[in-house]
Amino acid sequence: MTTPHERTRSVIQTRDFLIELSRDTSLPDRLRRDAKFLLRHYPDKSHMALASLMGEQTDSIAGLMGPVFGAPESD
Repeated sequence: MTTPHERTRSVIQTRDFLIELSRDTSLPDRLRRDAKFLLRHYPDKSHMALASLMGEQTDSIAGLMGPVFGAPESD
């Protein structure tokens, strides 16, 4: 089972991968453009930290499900 921290790390690594794709001039323009398009609304590290905090606060209210995301690891 995936833990909240693993899920958070996966989202952050996927964002980094999309950034890498969007900047790689050896790739076709369409692929780079698609990566940029996906990044427009993709969460960054600060959004993930906020989601983690919100999950911790609502966890005690909901009681049925643990947090979805964990705090992002610092670099």
